[in-house]
This record gives sequence, structure tokens and C-alpha cells, in this order.
Amino acid sequence: MEQNILDCIIVGSGPSGFTAAIYAARADLKPELYTGLEPGGQLTTTTEVDNFPGYPAGITGPEMMMDLQKQAERFDTKVHYEMITKAEFSTEVGGVHKLYAGNKELFAKTVIISTGATAKYLGLDDEKKYNGGGVSACATCDGFFYRGKDVVVVGAGDTAAEEATYLAKLVNKVTMLVRKDEFRASKAMIHRVENTPNIEVKFHHELIGIEGENNLVERAVVIDNQTQEKSTIDVHGIFIAIGHKPNTDIFAGQIDLDENGYIATEKGSTRTNLPGVFAAGDVQDHIYRQAITAAGSGCMAAMDAEKYLAELH
Repeated sequence: MEQNILDCIIVGSGPSGFTAAIYAARADLKPELYTGLEPGGQLTTTTEVDNFPGYPAGITGPEMMMDLQKQAERFDTKVHYEMITKAEFSTEVGGVHKLYAGNKELFAKTVIISTGATAKYLGLDDEKKYNGGGVSACATCDGFFYRGKDVVVVGAGDTAAEEATYLAKLVNKVTMLVRKDEFRASKAMIHRVENTPNIEVKFHHELIGIEGENNLVERAVVIDNQTQEKSTIDVHGIFIAIGHKPNTDIFAGQIDLDENGYIATEKGSTRTNLPGVFAAGDVQDHIYRQAITAAGSGCMAAMDAEKYLAELH
């Protein structure tokens, strides 16, 4: 059977994947995009997006992803609602990369990986119930909605310390719940937390439940894991800041990853250690993690792929 070798396959469908598709399609690479299990990525779990340029009245995450998809399809990107389950990358310049969507084999000269990262949650049923109603994993995205209110931040590392100090500028009070008797954060971040008057840190405390009416957060249910004493804290927002997991498991062993599993890219580009394989968005960015930066790197990946293909001829 003759192989149908595509110029470009895009794996993942958040802002980076769809932006890569728009640019690749306009460059006549005829890209095909595989959405994965969560079409639209993390943004589809975000209710209001107010910080993406061009939407003066704001927009919901799902609506924005639909807009991006329509734009990509306008330039003839083929969108497949399937998941890439396995990859066999070539190590040769000009080689053909092989991907699997279930039993279906796909072949491409370039692959853009934009599989994103998934926020880690505690695993409480209440987190799902109140997601979008006061539970969030991104202070930069959602902090604005809690101006003047009280919030809880769960976590002990740099992410939690950063989220807490960012929120402290907007909200009335931040209560940090730290499971152990000390932070895991860097000394600089700990000092920042300690020097912020409206942050209260509760060591040896864990979130065990959330209460509220109409799926809106009103109280955090916490436990002191030393005394087993339970209590509630009146809050409107609960920020889970225990880190992210990049969606790179199927690429491990072939693509260079950093110590946290994010794809390592060449500085100033989206190139990976493999020729013709590029990475964009949160799968290679553990610092900014914003829709706009993901979209920007999607543009870069498509341009890098186009340049790579041009140099083969």
C-alpha cells in the first residue's frame, strides 16, 4: 500500500496547535491536526478569557477555541477528532515520521507537537463540581474575578508562592494551605510570601472539601493533619497550585525532555533534538503558560516547519 506522506501533522488543539495550523495552512503545507482527548485544550475549561488581545468584551475559552478552529479550517486544515497514541520519529534530516491514531498509521515530513500540559488537581470530587465556579489552577487567568474577595491557595512550591503573591495584590486575603511544616518553594519566593501582609499560611493543613450554593464556591473545608481537627474558611476562590504535568509520555525516549517532562527546544526556536519535529505551547513552556504565548509559539513552529521543508528541496 502506498504511503500518503503529509507535509505537516499537528498533534494537539489548543491555541498553539490551531495557530500553527493557520500559519502552516497559509504556507500551503496542507496540515492535518489531531485534537486529542480534549479538543481545544486547557482553555476549554476556562469560563472567561479577558486577557487575550482582540476581544474587548472578553470571550469564553470554548468560544475562542471554536473561533481558532474555524479560522484554521478556513485555510483548509483538516481536523481529526482523534488521539495520537504512538510516535516513531525519524532521526534523519528529510526522514519520514510515523504516527499512530489507534491502528491508523500516519506519515509526515514534519510534526508539530502542541499537546499542552495538564494542571494537577488533588482528586476531590468537589474540584470538578466547582470548576469554573471558583476552583481554578491559574491565578493569572482568573485572579481578576476575585478582586476584594478572600481566596485559598493550595500548594507549597514556587507555583503556589507565585500564585499567592500575585493574588494578594488583587484580593482581600489569601490563605495558603501547606500540607507539611515547611514550604518547598525557593528562599526568594518564601520571603516574598512572608513579606506580604494579606497572606496567611496554614501549615499542616489540607483541603478536603468545598461547599457552596449553585456550584459557586463559598467555603473551603480543611483539616489539620496533626490534630485531625476540621474547619471551614469562607472564600470565593480556591486556587490549586500543585503544578502541571506536560503531556509528553508518548514521546519519552525519543525527544529530549527536561527534568519535569517538558520538551526541550532550541533557544529562540521551536526545534527539538529531532529534525522535522517541533514543539509549541505549554508542552515546552513551564514559565508563561498563557494562551497568547502558546499561540505565538504555534506561529513560530509553523514557520520553523516551513523553513525546514524549504531547505530540503
